[in-house]
Amino acid sequence: MTAMLSNLALPLMCAPMSFASSVPLAVACCRAGVTGGWQGGTVTSFAEFEAYLKSLAAIGGAPPIVNMPARWGTDPQAADRLDLLERYRVPLVLSSLGDPSALVARVHGWGGRVVHDVTTMKHAEKAIAAGADGLMLTCAGAGGHTGFLTPMAFVPAVRRIFDGLLIVAGGIADAHGIAASLALGGDIACMGTRFIATPESGVVEGHRAMIPTVGADDIVASAAMNGVPAHWMRQSIEAVGLDAKALPAVRSPMPEGVMPWRDIWSAGQSAGLIDSIEPVADLVARLTRDFDALPAVPDWRGRLSRLTHGWG
Repeated sequence: MTAMLSNLALPLMCAPMSFASSVPLAVACCRAGVTGGWQGGTVTSFAEFEAYLKSLAAIGGAPPIVNMPARWGTDPQAADRLDLLERYRVPLVLSSLGDPSALVARVHGWGGRVVHDVTTMKHAEKAIAAGADGLMLTCAGAGGHTGFLTPMAFVPAVRRIFDGLLIVAGGIADAHGIAASLALGGDIACMGTRFIATPESGVVEGHRAMIPTVGADDIVASAAMNGVPAHWMRQSIEAVGLDAKALPAVRSPMPEGVMPWRDIWSAGQSAGLIDSIEPVADLVARLTRDFDALPAVPDWRGRLSRLTHGWG
């Protein structure tokens, strides 16, 4: 684990994302030197899931991270997926939605580590008590399912009670955002929307092309689409005939044939910082140059080395 984290070119992770996650995106990220996320919980094809793991096992590079619902630690229907993760010794598992205790025990059995996705202090405390090795703090401004705590308050508060790996997500799209995440006490920044705007992402072309055209004020928070607050691009809401200014506060029927995520497109507030579609390799190279050119940044490599010393 320590060796793999030392392969990072930048303290950065590509978020696992429904529809946007793809084998080409994850592979390109790991090759470029950032952690490549995969939305394992939404994969319907076992063959595709295995193809992803085979691809990453073959290339090495930065460590991948697979997102799995926490309940899969005890779900008999997920046994084949967990067996596959164990067979490929997946180093990092991002758990979400529930108690990760059983998943932590299973992943630790093959030497992996579990990072739990949280949006509140209460959930952070529960994940720490359950034995999570790290936390992903999903803060205000995140695309998709979002948090509502500002990173300026959330990250330092969690760091006071937890010395494990902290991944900071929400509204990050450039080198300044990465550096700010570290300055607040995080170890790695997470970008989602920025990686949707790459040729390698799995979204439909209209979704990818819309991101550089919108601003932060075009991002609408709503639970009307699937019952959980998430961020959506106003233009995509209006394109299916809905009024972005009059969305119901709870999950509501969509127009016939319309599916959230597929037809109504998600993006975080960082869309206002994205001006173009860039291949992953070019994007990571540019972010690395910009990050290295900043006048002063925390010693993130030293921090990761100390943090993972006991992980083996």
